[in-house]
Amino acid sequence: MSIASAPLASGSPEAGDNVIRVMVVDDSAIVRGLISRQLATDPAIVVVATAPHGEAALAELDRKQVDVVVLDIEMPVMDGIAALPLILAANPNLRVLMVSTLTRRNAEISLRALQLGASDYIAKPQGSLGAADAFMRELIAKVKAVAPIPRKAIASGKLTSTISDPPPSPPRSGPKVTPTVLAIGASTGGPPALLKVFEALKGSVTQPIFLTQHMPATFTMLLAEQLARAGDRPCSEGREGEVVKAGHCYIAPGGWHMTVMAERAGPTVRLNQNPPESFCRPAVDPMFRSLAAVYGAGVLGLILTGMGADGAKGCVALSDAGGRFVVQDEASSVVWGMPGAAAATGRAERIMPLADIGPWLRCATAVAA
Repeated sequence: MSIASAPLASGSPEAGDNVIRVMVVDDSAIVRGLISRQLATDPAIVVVATAPHGEAALAELDRKQVDVVVLDIEMPVMDGIAALPLILAANPNLRVLMVSTLTRRNAEISLRALQLGASDYIAKPQGSLGAADAFMRELIAKVKAVAPIPRKAIASGKLTSTISDPPPSPPRSGPKVTPTVLAIGASTGGPPALLKVFEALKGSVTQPIFLTQHMPATFTMLLAEQLARAGDRPCSEGREGEVVKAGHCYIAPGGWHMTVMAERAGPTVRLNQNPPESFCRPAVDPMFRSLAAVYGAGVLGLILTGMGADGAKGCVALSDAGGRFVVQDEASSVVWGMPGAAAATGRAERIMPLADIGPWLRCATAVAA
């Protein structure tokens, strides 16, 4: 009996609407079994199907109701990138998490998959048992975060916290300061959202841009290349000791917090491997705090789609220093965790759909002639 047809480790496929139904697609029977058993340890998740390649996954979708697909990239018969658009066409309401080994090629494919509609990606663990445990914790958290329907069990218990009915944006008194810098934080769903924002900013925003996107190192380097092409502006991972230049976008490298310090030569990029904040490194909060300390009222912050609450405390620091911030709205976010938490501070100037953010930033950052 193959793993694909074996009894599943987690309850019954007919478990009702109080669970997230998951399909695991990987060409390795061992990996399928391990992932399925680990997902089964969470009572909010039921693995309803497994498949060894994309073609078999499409057949399973004809027979099973699925909420989230965990999809490997490298598989025979039909690989993950070929299967992805067909899976989404078969059921536009489900969410897909891409899984791959952490190579440049697979990172490039994963970023392409996000543009094609995948919700997020996870790098397969390499080496230690601790890395495998961290992978499974991240996978379970992301399955819960991207689940498309807020089922009863999710609302009642242990999934991601959601923010409902955020307070209205407070009116701001006095003249608005033309921003000196633009600061952006993002996580789940961030890369496609960032591409749209940077495309909209092409030919504008002469201020330096600082960006923290929750990503591994290989991914942040490739993201910088993508954003440079999309926005027609210099973008690179921040480098230790680099003096900040106008119009340049600095991206926090995977595994490093990126901050800015005021030094004799001017504001300077600093990198550190201090402990993760909000379970993340890089994290948005330390970047925002440092920018508030250096640029004060000249900071304009933006929180895009992402799971968790990273960035909310940093937004408060920006506001306390006289700066401003805006957030992406819930309807256009893949996960309204980070922007929802920032909105819940009650200090956001605006809560906007993704399509409106780029044009608004063009106006907000325009320097008067």
